[in-house]
Amino acid sequence: MKKLSCLIAICLILPFILVGCGKAQENLTTYKIAGVYDENSHTLTCTQEVEYVNNSDNSLSCVKFFLYPNSFKEVAVSSAHLERAYPNGESFGNINFTSIMADGSECEYSVSDEGNILTVQIDEIFPEESVSIFLEYVVTLANINHRLGYGENTINFGNFYPIACVYENGFVENDFASNGDPFYSDIANYEVSLTFNEKYTLATSGEVTSEKLENGKKEVKIKGEKLRDFCFVLSDNFEMISNEINGVKVNYYYYDDDNATQNLETACLALSTFSDLFGEYPYKELNIVKTNFCFGGMEYPNLVYISDAVTDLETYEYVIVHEIAHQWWYSVVGNNEFSEAWLDESLTEYSTLLFYEKTGRGDYASMTSGALNSYRLFVEVYEGVRGDVDESMNRNLSSFSTEPEYVNCVYTKGVLLFDSLRAMLGDNKFFKCLENYFDDYAFKNSSSAKLIESFSKTARMDLEGYFNSWLNGTVKLSD
Repeated sequence: MKKLSCLIAICLILPFILVGCGKAQENLTTYKIAGVYDENSHTLTCTQEVEYVNNSDNSLSCVKFFLYPNSFKEVAVSSAHLERAYPNGESFGNINFTSIMADGSECEYSVSDEGNILTVQIDEIFPEESVSIFLEYVVTLANINHRLGYGENTINFGNFYPIACVYENGFVENDFASNGDPFYSDIANYEVSLTFNEKYTLATSGEVTSEKLENGKKEVKIKGEKLRDFCFVLSDNFEMISNEINGVKVNYYYYDDDNATQNLETACLALSTFSDLFGEYPYKELNIVKTNFCFGGMEYPNLVYISDAVTDLETYEYVIVHEIAHQWWYSVVGNNEFSEAWLDESLTEYSTLLFYEKTGRGDYASMTSGALNSYRLFVEVYEGVRGDVDESMNRNLSSFSTEPEYVNCVYTKGVLLFDSLRAMLGDNKFFKCLENYFDDYAFKNSSSAKLIESFSKTARMDLEGYFNSWLNGTVKLSD
């Protein structure tokens, strides 16, 4: 039996990993994107048509979009990650618009001073009505090992396009953040066409429906139904191996990996394990992609990044498992990762421990014990240096003063929260809670209140006090 210490998992792995409402949407917004990548200028020139459906209860006179590419207009990582992120020195990127129209006519639009929000003015639409918004823009990539940027081996296109902000009695306007993932989006449909140099291999969200080669260029068409967002990666170094598990094709895109077959097997086992524990994986493909990335991994629908900076095999496998768990917690069951980061990350990290327990690849007791020791050490050090420590879990990313505070309060303490809840409820009720929660909010947006309500209903007991004591920091684990 291969054993992993949770102290290693928390202290070593998680710094690398750094990496709403439950109303069902019958009519989904559709994104039609056509992008042409120029490897010489490192730019992606796009036209994008968004058939935006008003699934709110209010009339709307504007639509707001989150502009993640503008987070690269300045240094995009904390000082602890500068060397890994910028191996060739600091580099910057952005998104610039050349045309925006609504229902075929020129319209007024503005970009916030911070660059994070695009507001497009439209003629008023009422609930269940839609508007067609056309955007023409150029994304300039930074030379950075990050979600969006070009590195030595890969070109990463995570969060490259304007994506509609979630509407909750007003559009939710998240800020950029270097800690965690500042994302929140609705399920939507995607039709994407990408054109790029024939030397590149493509790994993508969705499913490739056609591929054409002409004049040294590939034109690839992709379709994605009921995706939370869309991502792709290009590389002229990729090798690819595949396997099928439960009718799902699992592809591993990699370079310089003597353990490729083993890593693919781990991915397939994770997919099977989580499908059994939580609910069936709802897509036909899952792509595991080795990339230039300054953290350990990052999740997207049908696609996960695994950083080539992770060189230890056990750690690399751990990251694969963690990121695949995100296919359930955030990709299918959504939440506001900026304001309630614990909701997907705590549950994903605990799910990763469940994988090791259920497959016999790790010692669950030693991993949870390691998490407790790691958290106590964090509190002891912070109290010694700062005099006190904020142990609350449910706060927005900007309120975490340091990365270790974010990691320990969201990941480490999240493991302990769910381990304690499991001990209190017993296995039958606890695992039923997970199944029902996934079923309740698949392809919807959840929240802390929604999770608590779902778990309480399944457990047939009021769990609000239990969760709130952990989330607001009342529970003390330092003794």
